[in-house]
Amino acid sequence: MSAPTKPVADKQSLQLDPGRRRSMRVLLSVPICVSGETKDGQKFQEQTRTLVVNAHGALISLAAKVIADQRIQISNQATRKSMDCRVVYVGNPAAGKMQMGVEFTDPCPSFWQIDFPPDDWVVPED
Repeated sequence: MSAPTKPVADKQSLQLDPGRRRSMRVLLSVPICVSGETKDGQKFQEQTRTLVVNAHGALISLAAKVIADQRIQISNQATRKSMDCRVVYVGNPAAGKMQMGVEFTDPCPSFWQIDFPPDDWVVPED
C-alpha cells in the first residue's frame, strides 16, 4: 500500500511571502566578542554567545547598554573573523542582559561556519 502524496507545486509558480525572513534562523551558541560604544559613549568589549544565527546576523544577549541602529563589531572567537554590525532590535532586559538582534553591514553566510538550508527549503507539513 503506498502512502498518499501531495502534488508538488511548480517552482516557477512558487511565490514567497513578502514578510518572509531573508535567511533561515538556526539555534546555535557561538562564542563571540562584541565591541563598540555604549549609548553613553563608553567603549566596551564583552564576551558572550549567540542565541540564534542566520546568514545576515544573529540574536545575542549583551550586558552593555546599546540602542537600535547603533554600530558594533562582532568577532567569532572560533575563527577570529570580525564583522561590522548594526543593532536592529533591542528586547527587554533579563538577568542583567538585553537580547538584541544584529545584522551584518554586508551579508556573510560563511561567518558562522555552518551550511544554511537553501532559500527554497520548506519544512513539510503533516
